Amino acid sequence: MSFLLSPLPCSSFSPTKPPYASPLQALSSSTTPSSSSSSSAAAVIVGAGLSGLAAAIHLASTSVPFLLLEASDGVGGRVRTDSLDGFLLDRGFQIFLTAYPEARRLLHYPSLRLCPFYPGALVFHAGSLHRVADPFRRPIDGIASLVNPIGSLPDKLRIGLTRLVAASRTDDQLLSAPETTISTRLSASGFSPSIVERFLRPFLAGIFFDADLATSSRLFDFVLKCLALGENALPSNGIADIPIQLAARLPQGSLRLRSRVASVDPGGAAVTLEGGEVVPADLGIIVAVDQPEAQRLVPQFLAPKSNKSRSTVCIYFSADRSAIEEPILVLNGSGKGIVNNMFFASNVAPSYAPEGKSLISVSLVGSFPERSDEELAAEVVRELGGWFGAEEVGRWSHLRTYRIGFAQPDQTPPTNLAGRDPRLGPGLYICGDHWSSATFDGALVSGRRAAEALLNDRELVQV
Repeated sequence: MSFLLSPLPCSSFSPTKPPYASPLQALSSSTTPSSSSSSSAAAVIVGAGLSGLAAAIHLASTSVPFLLLEASDGVGGRVRTDSLDGFLLDRGFQIFLTAYPEARRLLHYPSLRLCPFYPGALVFHAGSLHRVADPFRRPIDGIASLVNPIGSLPDKLRIGLTRLVAASRTDDQLLSAPETTISTRLSASGFSPSIVERFLRPFLAGIFFDADLATSSRLFDFVLKCLALGENALPSNGIADIPIQLAARLPQGSLRLRSRVASVDPGGAAVTLEGGEVVPADLGIIVAVDQPEAQRLVPQFLAPKSNKSRSTVCIYFSADRSAIEEPILVLNGSGKGIVNNMFFASNVAPSYAPEGKSLISVSLVGSFPERSDEELAAEVVRELGGWFGAEEVGRWSHLRTYRIGFAQPDQTPPTNLAGRDPRLGPGLYICGDHWSSATFDGALVSGRRAAEALLNDRELVQV
């Protein structure tokens, strides 16, 4: 990473000469394939999520022709944003960590106009909200946090020490270290049940969508390092601005939307689209779709464990005002209810809501298939009425519910996060957060490595 980045408040970003045209303009100009896209020798990338875009950018940087096929109407995969009545709704709770090293290499941060969260959280416990602050960034608030009931003083010192140790190690060291589950790791490190249940479990469950904390300790250490060395932020135009910015760098005619791949030749020679069109892949195929889709396209290469996943439900509300005014994450440390975490998104990025309105984002861990959207929204309103007052929350209006059945791949031990070989066979490669760490950065790294493997195998670049 330098890794340390402290972005200015989002309203203060004023880039004058970004390294490319408007992302939306550039994207719209690249979605129609040129007449030679399928006829000349080229690689084929299946999926325009973060990993597919990273692979495409790496091939483009070496002037190797490729065709990027995306089934949906836009790039980003799970990293998408919808516009509804002036509100920006990210598809699920997603926060960008500015210290991600691969992201720092690929993205132009000023153009994203990143809006940072407060470095800490409010924790609802015993009927009140208690502040837990990052003592390295908010020392006064951090000192005040030492006496609250969210864990003991030794617990808070252990968090600081764990953070410092993680920040002192390289990414490869963290992602290849001896591993256990996060839950076991926290217990072995001496954290008390109170700090785990009131703060660490809801905080980490919001990141990994894993309330049991069965995720690999390697991933915990990597994310903790990124939290220590950077900011949590949202792009002003929504989380989708990240893949849109990447897509803006692709050559014209290299991206085809609404082009679902029905099958992949196991020999890496071609893909067949749902309409029957056969697209040759003279240089190879990179399968850059999410885990369930990869299981469909190349099932012979994926282990049974790959069927597991993490799910979440994200519910949006609008209001005439925010119950709190800070750009801060609020965690459920009560041990009761269905809400895991929530925040007032328009406090972080005012552009997420129209003027005079507030946008509220509420996250649940799990899929809740037995309950309707209306039932979940009503239960959330009842629950959060105990946090902010029933009259206050009763004025909220339900906007939309997102059920993300596959939010992240399951990454319980044993894992191989430092660098799985992307080669599935001659001319066939795979990438994605399921093939690396389940983070934005893992997806980007995995895409680059798949492109590098293709180039090396075809002797198109010097090893």
